[in-house]
Amino acid sequence: MSRWDGQYSSAIISLAKELALTHRVFYIDHPFTRKDYYTKKTSKEIQTRKEALLQGKDIFRNPKGFPKNFTAVTPKLVLPVNFLPAGMLYDFFSTWNDKIVFDAIRKTIQEFSIKRFIFLNSFDPFYLRSFPADFKPELFIYQTRDDISQARHSAKHGVYLENEQVKKAKLVLATSKELTKLKYALNPNTYHLPNAADVELFTVARGKNMPVPPELKNKKGKVILYMGNIGWARVDFPLLKKIADNPECTLLLVGPTDSDEQVKVGLDKMQNVIFTGAKKISELPAYVAYSDCTLIPFQCNTLTKSIYPLKINEYLAAGKPVVTTNFSDDIQDFKEVAYVTNTHEQFLEMIEKSLLEDSPEKQKLRIKVAEQNSWTARVETFWQLIEKHSGSQK
Repeated sequence: MSRWDGQYSSAIISLAKELALTHRVFYIDHPFTRKDYYTKKTSKEIQTRKEALLQGKDIFRNPKGFPKNFTAVTPKLVLPVNFLPAGMLYDFFSTWNDKIVFDAIRKTIQEFSIKRFIFLNSFDPFYLRSFPADFKPELFIYQTRDDISQARHSAKHGVYLENEQVKKAKLVLATSKELTKLKYALNPNTYHLPNAADVELFTVARGKNMPVPPELKNKKGKVILYMGNIGWARVDFPLLKKIADNPECTLLLVGPTDSDEQVKVGLDKMQNVIFTGAKKISELPAYVAYSDCTLIPFQCNTLTKSIYPLKINEYLAAGKPVVTTNFSDDIQDFKEVAYVTNTHEQFLEMIEKSLLEDSPEKQKLRIKVAEQNSWTARVETFWQLIEKHSGSQK
């Protein structure tokens, strides 16, 4: 559901860019609905796509800064249907939307003379529920990224739609161990392919060789960083409040918020807490560079149990200490290079310990682990799975 020009970093965009270094990649944007168009009519994301959305013209673009083999494709406007109950009416309009998206895909196949292709649906089960007779990918892959049952907007139709996609797919990729177990029960061709990091991007964060972010100018004391979605269902806000209760540190929170939980616990009124809002991925290394300790302060619940956090490899690529809650099986893979905690008290203790123990040797070990979790490494695994499943070396 991430678009190529979204506000913050996306694992599927990173994977697509890495694949585009060696193959042609056509990235079909998550469709805009008519409601999206009229509520965001003056926004840049709508204005730059206006002819594509309304008339189906100029639907292809090669975004600046992306590999030359990466082509973004914009389907025409679709109908908003998520508010409808499951049943005949939803199915009818969902099929209508699928025809619009398939029109964009057919135009892509024709325009670029595509003969053989792999079709990858990355965590967007709301479209292309069934394929028309003329749509024949060499391989259909579905990729699951989160427990869709735990998302407010997506859970209504997402659970049964994702199960449909998983059962239909020839190959299923899951970003966490928990998701792998859940989807394996529906499709035995399910494999664990975790998220990774743009290691090269975060190498610049290993030293303070870039301008200080404006929010950190004149700040004193240790900077404790969390970057990512500051969501009510993921982040442990009472834990953040306890961290911020130490007046000798600055708690830096980089990312969008989706609730007022920070207000409920009083974080918004604390002088040593900084909310930056959403930042582009190119801006993130500066915040990491000027931080002393990095955090994954997740709650331990059904949603986070299925998460492999993209950010841990970004933190490690910069060589920074990481303190995290013990929220998933995947986090245990990092216990040699991260401080994995089980209680609030232990979390606070490990922040102090991580600052005291930090050393060049520990930084090198963190960087080494991150390099093993680069997108280059993930793409190598991706093709190994393709070959294993299809029996083809071509």
